[in-house]
Amino acid sequence: MKVKDVMTPEAKTCWITESLADAAKLMWENDCGVLPVIKDGRKVVGLITDRDICMATAMQGRNPSSISVEEVMTGKVYAAAPEDDIHRALKTMQEHRVRRLPVLDAEGELKGILSFNDIALKAKQPNGKKVPPLTYADVVDTYKLICAHPEPMAVAATAVK
Repeated sequence: MKVKDVMTPEAKTCWITESLADAAKLMWENDCGVLPVIKDGRKVVGLITDRDICMATAMQGRNPSSISVEEVMTGKVYAAAPEDDIHRALKTMQEHRVRRLPVLDAEGELKGILSFNDIALKAKQPNGKKVPPLTYADVVDTYKLICAHPEPMAVAATAVK
C-alpha cells in the first residue's frame, strides 16, 4: 500500500506571513489540527499545529492576530512521498514521534498530508490467513512509539556512565 492510497489529498496550508488567528480559523473551518506552512508557491517550510497556536498565545500573552505563523511554526519537516510504501511512512512517524507528515513530490511540492487518523481509518483486521497491507497492529505499534515518554535526562546520563 502506498502513501497516496491513505493520505488526504489537497491539504489546506497557510502562508508563513499569516497570523495565528488566521491559521486557527483555517483549522476550524477545515476540521484539521495541522497546517503545512508554505512560502514561494507551494514550498513547505514548516508545520503549525493547533497546540502550537494555543501554547504560543498562552505563553506570550499576546493577541493571536499579532503573532505570525513564522514565529511559532516547527521548521523541521519530516515528510513522505506519494509513492512511498505506507510502512516507510510509519517508520518515519515512529522515529520522529510525529502524527502527521506532509506528502511531497520529487520537486518538493505539497501533494497532501498523511495523518495518523488517515492511517487508523485504513487499517484492517487480519482475516484468517489473509493479512491486509495495513493492520491494526501496525497502527498500535506506531502509536505506542509516537506516544512513548522520552527518557528523563538524569536517567539517560547515568546510563551512559
